[in-house]
Amino acid sequence: MSMSVATTRGQVCLKRLLTEPHHQLPKCKQARLDPPPPSTGLSAYLSPADPAPKPSPKQPPPRVGPYLLYESCEKEETYRAMHTGTQQQYTCQVLPLRGYLERLAAYDRIDQHENICSLQDVVVRQDNVYVFLPGHHGDMHAYVRSRKHLDEEEAGRLFAQMLGAVTHCHQHGVILRDLKLRRFVFTDKYRTRLALLGLNDSVLLHGDLDDDSLMDRHGCPAYVGPELLTNGNRCYSGRAADIWSLGVSLYTMLIGRYPFQDTQPAALFAKIRRGVFSLPNWLSPQAKCLIGCMLRKEPAERLKAIELLMHPWLTNPHVQRHNSHKTHHNQNAIQNKQEDTDQVVPTWTEKH
Repeated sequence: MSMSVATTRGQVCLKRLLTEPHHQLPKCKQARLDPPPPSTGLSAYLSPADPAPKPSPKQPPPRVGPYLLYESCEKEETYRAMHTGTQQQYTCQVLPLRGYLERLAAYDRIDQHENICSLQDVVVRQDNVYVFLPGHHGDMHAYVRSRKHLDEEEAGRLFAQMLGAVTHCHQHGVILRDLKLRRFVFTDKYRTRLALLGLNDSVLLHGDLDDDSLMDRHGCPAYVGPELLTNGNRCYSGRAADIWSLGVSLYTMLIGRYPFQDTQPAALFAKIRRGVFSLPNWLSPQAKCLIGCMLRKEPAERLKAIELLMHPWLTNPHVQRHNSHKTHHNQNAIQNKQEDTDQVVPTWTEKH
């Protein structure tokens, strides 16, 4: 079964789920999966997390319909899966049954996009829903950690794809909220093509799509904007919050560390509220400008996603850029040694 056929089948399945009365959905025995570790809120991102339990090698992996589920990919209930008939690899995300239709509606809203993983299949069980997305070749979080940081040419190619996915979602009234490097995965073995994996945490705007006011506070601490950390129940712009997270992502890709870091949550949040960050001299002026257009303390001052697509750093790839590898090595060797322990994505943040 080709991926295009699976995508079509997934769309048909989604249409049925969204239009069929809930009481008519199939009642099946729930697959037995090892439970994920309990969530402790935002601050859990800043402390080491134990990996999700894996099936014993002596036992067959759990089965959900025609799929075999293998080891958990991260802290959340995400598994590597394989179709028993075709041997096709998939990524399976496990959702609670309650409210799952609203969480899946985003796939129907945005339709298909080359930089967004399309829904392949959905299996509804008694207490959980199993969402099957295409298999992938690793995520940006792990890639940046292994490379330390990316040169501007490669970062520009990859970030343009990330931005394209976010722009498409925003234009269709979908706010992504929990944006981070881990949400983007490579769709080819050469690691040149990226796609957004999963829309489960997104919010759909209804009525006036220009009104993106949100009330809930949601996201990973290193990526949340200062407006989400203010006291009170004031609403904030969902699109602007996504743009801040993109700014953190691009900074991380180019510099090799987060713009705001601290081992203590309170200190980290204080730095984010101040909104003050530094940029190294070896970064090109165009890259500095683009990061500055996103990491603005005032949400209203941040450029929109579609405006960022027109930034010269992305539209003029042949413009002379600094050789960040060589310059960084020659001019900042001492600084690098001092920052070895302050690396962008510590290994224990991998499962946030």
